[in-house]
Amino acid sequence: METKVNEIAISYSGNLKTNQLPKITSSQNAAELLYGQWNKNNIELHETFKIMLLNNANKVKGIYEVSTGGITGTLVDLRILFAVVLKSLTTAVILAHNHPSGTLTPSEPDKRLTQKIKKAGELFDIKVLDHLILTPDGNYFSFADEGIL
Repeated sequence: METKVNEIAISYSGNLKTNQLPKITSSQNAAELLYGQWNKNNIELHETFKIMLLNNANKVKGIYEVSTGGITGTLVDLRILFAVVLKSLTTAVILAHNHPSGTLTPSEPDKRLTQKIKKAGELFDIKVLDHLILTPDGNYFSFADEGIL
């Protein structure tokens, strides 16, 4: 009897050329790009966690929504996050989530998650450049700018 298993196919599809990709030069630049891509119909309803995937020149390969949660939190599965990062051959990421309440202060769970992702990224030589908290009105908090990354 022959044993059969599923074949796993991994692909990344991008239709923009490298010279067309936006370059991230600051936390403000990243926050504006992320906010522009956020669904304004639900940014003040529930938390969503996204990652901005960057190449070695800090050009944006894409933005991926990792999870959507409730009013005060969302569960981030690091295995899914890093599956996307590794699949896209990303060398750096910017983490982002929204606070529907409009509060810019990171919670202790926000800080712990950031450190956990940063530590895991170091194993793969993937840099966590920042973690941004966005509010419904477009304001942001940058972990990197505040020296807590």
